[in-house]
Amino acid sequence: MRAWLDDGGGDGDGDGAPAVVHGDPSRLHHDGATSRVALEGAREQVAAAVGARPREVVFTSGATESIAASTFGARARADGDHIVLAAVEHSAVREWAERGPHTVVDVDRTGRVDADDLLAAVGDDTALVHVQWGNHEVGTVQPVAEVVTACRERGVLVHVDAAQAAGRERIDFDELGADLMSISGHKFGGPDGTGVLLVRRGIRVPPLLVGGDQERARRAGMEHLLGAIGLGAAAEESAGSLDDTRARLLAHTARIRDWANAAEGVDVLGAAADGALPHLVCVGIADVEPQPVLLGLDGRGISVHSGSSCASEALEPSPVLEAMGVDAHRSLRISAGWSTTDDDIDRLLIGLDEVLAGLRSLRP
Repeated sequence: MRAWLDDGGGDGDGDGAPAVVHGDPSRLHHDGATSRVALEGAREQVAAAVGARPREVVFTSGATESIAASTFGARARADGDHIVLAAVEHSAVREWAERGPHTVVDVDRTGRVDADDLLAAVGDDTALVHVQWGNHEVGTVQPVAEVVTACRERGVLVHVDAAQAAGRERIDFDELGADLMSISGHKFGGPDGTGVLLVRRGIRVPPLLVGGDQERARRAGMEHLLGAIGLGAAAEESAGSLDDTRARLLAHTARIRDWANAAEGVDVLGAAADGALPHLVCVGIADVEPQPVLLGLDGRGISVHSGSSCASEALEPSPVLEAMGVDAHRSLRISAGWSTTDDDIDRLLIGLDEVLAGLRSLRP
């Protein structure tokens, strides 16, 4: 029986013996070495799923942290601290950019930024350009490859927010050539509170979290071992079933788009299906406030959202929709998940018809 005399992991059963060992991967003892093997195995799974090298994978708590680390690190390493971003970027990108000099570039009515406009904002003091793979509210896909290529030619770092793309789009980090990329584990079936920051080989960015040499001194603090193992398994599974997943999600969202196109007072916001992520549809409802629609659907066991995808305390107008120049107050964001079934879509569409009809019947 192994004696547990190190507080760097383990869950003792009261007599000194660990019931379940979760050793610190940074330690040299047996339990630490076993944990290190598991951690590096998960790193290899993630790397293989997104076309990266294992050494380019930094485990984080999610895309929000990865975005923060990218922005902080880019500003800390560069002579300038100017950030360039599109108006429809996630709030995690926008709020970090606002901590220093930045330029926000407008988008069209589908939420797509013009690559030339984005690049025109790059100056000698630009530390980083942000470009999301696909929008988190309306699903519009951005000109990622074009922006990345141009940024590499200019010698400016580029960060890709791929939180909505991972598990739904084929990602090849090496082929794309981005410097930094953020991924969130729960988006494709990984544990909540897990994520990855990909850092291209040869790029050195000062860490956001300091105080230890974990993750090759790129993120201090003991790694979330079980989370990383779960993330690795989910990444491997999602990569292996990507074609089937995309086909299923496209079928789900095609049904939602068809419903919206036929429904009274409902419009699909964002790009057409061939220019959007496969799992997400945002609809605008001209004559009904979103709150009662959300509550009506929730009473039927159906969860959708309105406004900013990260706002939970209040239904605030969506900055993304405002930037697009469309009604930012009356929208529903419908996202088909990795576990969504045909029956779920049936319930959604029936529920939408019933809820909207009921609300409209209350008019004077």
